[in-house]
Amino acid sequence: MTSIGIIGFGAIAQYVARELERGGLRAAVVLARPGREDAARAAMQIEAVTDADALAERADLVIDCAGHAGLAAHGPTLLGAGTRLVTLSLGALADEALVGALEAAARRGGGVLQLASGAIGALDALAAARVGGLDVVRYTGTKPPRGWAGSPAEEALDLGALTQAEAHFTGTARAAALAYPKNANVAAAVALTGRGFDATEVRLIADPAATQNTHRIEAEGAFGRLDVTISGHALPDNPRSSALAAMSAVHAARRETEWMRL
Repeated sequence: MTSIGIIGFGAIAQYVARELERGGLRAAVVLARPGREDAARAAMQIEAVTDADALAERADLVIDCAGHAGLAAHGPTLLGAGTRLVTLSLGALADEALVGALEAAARRGGGVLQLASGAIGALDALAAARVGGLDVVRYTGTKPPRGWAGSPAEEALDLGALTQAEAHFTGTARAAALAYPKNANVAAAVALTGRGFDATEVRLIADPAATQNTHRIEAEGAFGRLDVTISGHALPDNPRSSALAAMSAVHAARRETEWMRL
C-alpha cells in the first residue's frame, strides 16, 4: 500500500489531505520547518517531521504543497531517495540550476517528479499537439487587482486606481515565472507542456471588473488551433489559492495509486 506524505500544512495541503481521505487514501506524515512541527501536527492531524530524509523514510509518494522554496529545498533529497514527488510548484522549474539538480537526483535515485496541472486544463491536448509541432503558444492570466497584491504588478500599475483592464507584464514564460513566483505556476505549466519557457508568450492582466481568476491558452500548430479559457474559484479557506490547483494535486496523487489512469 502506498504511504503518502505532504510538504506544507497550509490551505492547499489541508484540502489535499481531506480529499485523499474521502477517496480512501490517507496521508501519513507532513513535512514542516523546524519549530513548526507542532503547528503542522495540529493542522493535519498526522505525524510531523522536519527534514526530507525522514519524510522519504516514511512515504513513497509525496505531494509538495509548499511553493517554490519547498521544491527547491526538498525535491533533490526526495528524488534521490527514489520517492515519487507530485508538485504544484511548476514555476520553480524556470530555474535551470534547480532543474539540473532535480534531474540528477532522479536519475541517481530513481525518483519521479510528477507535475500537477494546477489551475489550468487542456494540457493533455497541448502535449499531444506538441508531437506534430507547435508554432505559437500563448498564455493570458487575468485576475482582480487584489489578486496581484504583493507582486511586481504593484510597481507597474496603481492597482487600487484601475478603472479598466490593464496588462502589467508581457514577455516569456521564463521571465514571468521568475518575476512572479506566487502567480505564474499556470504559465509554467503551459510552457512545460508546450513550447518551453523561452518560446511561450505570456500576458498578465489586472482587471477591476474581474470576479475570478481567468486563464486562457491559445496554441497553433500542425494539429490546428486551440483556444481554452478557464475561470476558477479560490479555496474557501484561502482566497489566494486556486481550488482547481488543489484538486489537481489530489487527482495526480490518486492516479499514482490506480490501476487504470487517464
